[in-house]
Amino acid sequence: MATSLSFEAYLRYCRQQASPAEARAVRAWLANPANAQQAQAWLSQYAQLLEQEGEAEPMPDFEAVQQGLLVQLGLASTVPRRKLRRLPYWAAAAVLLIGLLAGSTWLWQAQPAPGRPTELATHNGELRTVRLPDGSSVTLNANSTLRYAATWPASAPREVWVDGEAFFSVKHMPNSQRFRVHTAGNFTVEVLGTKFTVYRRHAQARVVLLSGKVRVDFDDRRQPDVLLKPGELLQTADARPRQFVHQAVLAPKYAAWTEKKMVFNDTPIAELATQLRDTYGVTVVMTDPALSQKTITGTVPLGDLDLLCRGLEASFHFKVTRQPGRILLAPR
Repeated sequence: MATSLSFEAYLRYCRQQASPAEARAVRAWLANPANAQQAQAWLSQYAQLLEQEGEAEPMPDFEAVQQGLLVQLGLASTVPRRKLRRLPYWAAAAVLLIGLLAGSTWLWQAQPAPGRPTELATHNGELRTVRLPDGSSVTLNANSTLRYAATWPASAPREVWVDGEAFFSVKHMPNSQRFRVHTAGNFTVEVLGTKFTVYRRHAQARVVLLSGKVRVDFDDRRQPDVLLKPGELLQTADARPRQFVHQAVLAPKYAAWTEKKMVFNDTPIAELATQLRDTYGVTVVMTDPALSQKTITGTVPLGDLDLLCRGLEASFHFKVTRQPGRILLAPR
């Protein structure tokens, strides 16, 4: 029997507005073969909405989409084309709906095969460093996911998919093999050999370059690509996909979390609240609205939320109270 899900929840997921719990529920719903017919109808309905908003592109050929996903995931050589045509329609629909519309999770329902994609995730307060097949390394911030193919052929770009926040140290290859980072935002980051961070949360995407060179390729082909220099930031928001911020910043601040630190430089309390939510999964409540107008400067440790709260109290002169699932900030 088909599970229950509303179109509104499905739409929030497609537009990257769903909570983590709701996103998991939608992915589970899409994976259920009993929901294939409804999923197809909602896909068409969503495409019509995009067309009305002036953002739709022609619907791709379904079999071509399947083959393209296999190539991107490094599976094209392990799954013969004749098997693609025998895939159940619900499996292909799940791949298309999640891979193309949501852009946040690759769901593959074929039988396990050599080279199957690897997916890693971190939880509240957790950092994790991963070595990729080419020797490059990725450090994941808390509540983030990373997906990549188990093997990378030399004739194709090295590709990874990130949701959350990650720090990359990319190894340069003798054949100048491209390295591409995909997010659910409206651009892709392409590099040769460099160190940079990628952030994708709250309908915003950001790249900060620490060393080397990257090119940001926008999904909107009418928008010119942007080359970033070390110490520069590029940021976009889903609400304004054709507008972006490109400016010089203190780049080490954006990678301080890799050293288990939070660095603030005239940082609004609201931004602090967002970082705590992203890192520890807690909601920050300000008992006095005037607190939101204040800024903080300094460094506090990551990894121990109680220690962090004590550090905030000692450094920034406001009272911090821990409660289940949230933190209260009040004037001292």
